[in-house]
Amino acid sequence: MTLLPVQLAALLRQAILAAQHADALPPFDVPQRVPVQRSNKPELGEYASPVAMQLAKLARRKPLEIAQAIADHMPPAEFIGELVVAPPGFLNIRLDENWLTQQVETIIAAGADAFTLSLGQGQRAQVECVSANPTGPLTVGHTRNGIIGSTMANILRAVGYDVEMEYYFNNAGRQMRVLGQSLQARYLQALGVEASLPEDGYQGDYLAEIARELVAKYGESLRDEPWERFKTEAEAAMFAWIKRSLAAINITFDVFFNENSLYENGSVWRTLEQLEERGYVYRAVLREGASEEERAKLSPDAKEAVWFRTTKLGDEEDRVLVKSSGEPTYVLPDIAYHVNKLERGFDLLVNVLGADHIVEAQTVRRGLQALGYDPEPLHVILYQFVTLIEGGEQRKMSTRRGEFVTQDELVADVGADVVRYFILARSPSSHLEFDLDAAREQSNENPVYYIQNAHVRCAGIFRQAEARGFDDADADLSLLGVRERDFIRKMLELPEVLAQAYEEFAPHKLAFYALELARQFHPMYDEVRVLHSEVSPELARARLRLYRAARIVFRRVLELMGMSAPDVM
Repeated sequence: MTLLPVQLAALLRQAILAAQHADALPPFDVPQRVPVQRSNKPELGEYASPVAMQLAKLARRKPLEIAQAIADHMPPAEFIGELVVAPPGFLNIRLDENWLTQQVETIIAAGADAFTLSLGQGQRAQVECVSANPTGPLTVGHTRNGIIGSTMANILRAVGYDVEMEYYFNNAGRQMRVLGQSLQARYLQALGVEASLPEDGYQGDYLAEIARELVAKYGESLRDEPWERFKTEAEAAMFAWIKRSLAAINITFDVFFNENSLYENGSVWRTLEQLEERGYVYRAVLREGASEEERAKLSPDAKEAVWFRTTKLGDEEDRVLVKSSGEPTYVLPDIAYHVNKLERGFDLLVNVLGADHIVEAQTVRRGLQALGYDPEPLHVILYQFVTLIEGGEQRKMSTRRGEFVTQDELVADVGADVVRYFILARSPSSHLEFDLDAAREQSNENPVYYIQNAHVRCAGIFRQAEARGFDDADADLSLLGVRERDFIRKMLELPEVLAQAYEEFAPHKLAFYALELARQFHPMYDEVRVLHSEVSPELARARLRLYRAARIVFRRVLELMGMSAPDVM
């Protein structure tokens, strides 16, 4: 479908051109984009355009005169009921009432695909999220990452993109070595052999559990195996756990991309060579432009590092690509990884990263630019961290010390739908305090219950109607009243919410809308009865038809948020 504001903007532009052709407006270049927005005063109309005021200087006319000329030449459209000029030059647009009620049939006909847009039609998008290394179970922080990413993927599908979900991980390096050595120690301990965890080893009970499983499976046969064998066992066990945890909150991935493959095929070092060929790399013990204070702190035996001259691309200082030890920083393989993404032909790349990765994200973008790639397809959603609150107190989390609440524990406590909504209902840029006490509420005080109960009520009315042999066939929707029509207007906001969430990479807007929709639904449901002795069969049929459309829209919104749409609670 095409958004109503887009259709209205096109019609207004036609009206401006028609007014010029009729000499009602003087010649000037008409802007390609005519502004149309949701009205702040719904009583004056659903939409408003300030275009006349924006054209005043070009037309050398008063905005009110321009607005009237536009209104006089506005092409007819079935969805426009009234176009009113208002001081100081607004064009207020009211939807046609007959067209409005017929949108109930449009929603029902579309079903599960209701309000699908074509903004990304024919284009491919990739969403990379979670991307936790397999060193431990998923924490609440990883959960926020995944829920933001998976909901953004749902939104991209709803606006027409072909979407691929990708999980990026590293199963090499020091972290994984320490993990393997930690599991090796736990395995030996499980055999009754004295063994100590390595320095900075992983202390969580989950490794002791995996160790007991290894003993049950292999007995003592792994006793003399090197740490590498235990790293392999730990990785397999952790990834199996991670995939189960993600599936429990309705997140699945199409691709698991191993960072180590970029070293195996030479991409990392080839990227460095290409940056150097383009003049963006130098070797020095300190970055160019380092302060006297930095120079004073420099060790006499300091070795050269490899630097990325990002200051040529607007950065405040250059960044290290390869440490003096010869080990690459996170940035170099990340640049190679994003080159790989672009070369796979994606039109849009969305990364979900913690706010502490902002410099890294900016450096990767500059790396693509330095290599001659257009970085515009790359969009990063940065999110703040999560704090769990219970009884007014904060719960601490540390993966390595084993002091954390896993995603599985949180889901077992409050349910997957509650986890998804409570995380989604906060802007990614805002710190999230996840209130466990509020999440456990089983009443209308809990927004999850409140939204899902709207779908339950719709399903319930159809069970009652079926039991009485009553249906909504041949409903006369013109019988619907003011409250019902206002609810239809609210349902019709969904495509605009989807478009805004897509354009701003703001999936939380979907959660806000879902709650607003439920807040308008429940009071209507309490008043707008269907199977009541005082309601005529004709009116009951029209209202039942409306609830059929409402059920579709609530299911659509819940599924876009990755939540279930229960028929009973």
